[in-house]
Amino acid sequence: MVTDLNSFTEQFQLSDQAININDIPWIPQSDRVWFKPLRFDLTTGSWINLLKVKPGGAVNRHRHTGGKVMAYTLQGQWRYLEREWVATAGSYVFEPPGDIHTLLVDGDEEMITLFILEGSIQYLDDNDQVIKQDDVFSKMKLYYDYCEQNNIPIKELRF
Repeated sequence: MVTDLNSFTEQFQLSDQAININDIPWIPQSDRVWFKPLRFDLTTGSWINLLKVKPGGAVNRHRHTGGKVMAYTLQGQWRYLEREWVATAGSYVFEPPGDIHTLLVDGDEEMITLFILEGSIQYLDDNDQVIKQDDVFSKMKLYYDYCEQNNIPIKELRF
């Protein structure tokens, strides 16, 4: 039996990863909006992606359920219609579970933000009824489908 903690840990831990994100395509999400997946964690239901939104683009009104969302803006600026703050390059944003908002990019520059998401995203109509839902599996399926349709090798992002 191994009694050294480091040796014991090495038997069970996941391998570390270094993924060239240039090998992962931008996946169309909606008009003027794309995402680039970086990780799908099927044990926690979380995923990490870059979100790219062209000026004038938006992510429709939605609610996050099942966990928090964290974001770090790399380029451009964005805001939530329901808030007064504007996230600019270098901004960190925290969203608690249950938060409802509409993401807008109304500056002159394309926005790119790293998002770490847990749980699901429920897209809402004007009566707060769920009209669509995304989670780790639906995002992973969009990635797989896009790669297959465009003859792009699928990177293993489940870790």
